[in-house]
Parts: sequence; structure tokens; C-alpha cells
Amino acid sequence: MQVKEFDLLKTIYEKNGFHLYLVGGTVRDLLLDIPLDDLDFVTDATPEEEKSFLPEANYTFAKFGSIRLTVNGKEIDITTLREEGEYQDHRHPSYIRFVTDLGKDYLRRDFTINALYLDKDYQVIDFCGGLSDLQNKIIRFVGDPALRIQEDPLRICRAERFRDRLGFQIEENSQKAMEENFPLLKKLNPAKIKEEIKKGWKEHD
Repeated sequence: MQVKEFDLLKTIYEKNGFHLYLVGGTVRDLLLDIPLDDLDFVTDATPEEEKSFLPEANYTFAKFGSIRLTVNGKEIDITTLREEGEYQDHRHPSYIRFVTDLGKDYLRRDFTINALYLDKDYQVIDFCGGLSDLQNKIIRFVGDPALRIQEDPLRICRAERFRDRLGFQIEENSQKAMEENFPLLKKLNPAKIKEEIKKGWKEHD
């Protein structure tokens, strides 16, 4: 289980006094032995700090803690660890704050199976039972499922997409919250929902 882009970048971060982790869907698919389409990383370095050792990166979204880098021909997103304020429009947090603690970062993620981290030694870091859910083929929201959905109703569509793509089951309380909050999808831009549906189609091609 090696990711050569990770091995290259983690060394650069370490040399500059920072940590780099694989995260989210990248970890999930790696553990499931699914070919990796995207590579997602998090770090305790801020974009301002990254500019000193990754000057070639794209810093367009630096204020959100996200930079983009091309390594071995692959587009890679690296996001600074962060915590988020309340969601006031069902899509965007009222604020983001950079942190250095993985235990704060995971709280903003959607599902337990997407809240797994791999450290530089490829050891799994799991705060919410995501590894167990992955092994038992369960989709479960992180924390309060109703709150996760109210923050971003598109997560209903994402849960269904992952269920269909992976052949997993949606956990009972998560399913109930999805059904109760389904009307919130009407508050979203229809284009966002169509985009999520298209992702599902592509995964089944």
C-alpha cells in the first residue's frame, strides 16, 4: 500500500517541519483496494507557510486553506486542517479556522468512512469508527446525522451515491435523517444535484 506522490510530498513537508496526511475518499478507496482517481491530503501547514517550500502550487483558493499541485502528472489537493462555523445557507460554513489538530478537522467531514487519515507510516488514524464501518460496509454520518444533512443537504445524494457505488448499507439513524430532511434538497441549486447524479452515472459506466 504505497502512494508515490504521498511518499514524495510527505518528505518535503517533514523537511520543513510540518505533517502531511492522506485523507477522506483517498484513504477509503486505498483500504478497499479501489483504483485511486483523486488524491486528497491535509496538512498542519497553512498556505502562507507552504509558499516557502511549494512556490509552484496554485494558491487561488488559499484563503480557504486549499492549494493545488501537479505531481507526476496528477492534480493533487492539499487542504490545511480546519474547523468550521455553523452553516447558514445549507452549503457554506460561516467561518473556517485553521487548526493543527486532526481531532478537530474530522468533525467537519460527512461520513465516518470519509473521516479516515493515513500518516506518514501509512497507519490509519480513526476518530469515529470509520474503519469498522468500512469493514462492515456501513455508511454512517459523522456525529448527528440530521445536523450533517442540515449543514449540506447534498450529503443525502452523496450517501446514496456511495451506497450504490460501494454496495454498502446506510445506517438506520442516517437513513431516517435523510428521509426526514429530504425536502431540504429543494433549497439547493438544481445544478449541484445534477452534478452529483452525474458522478454516480460515471462510477457505474
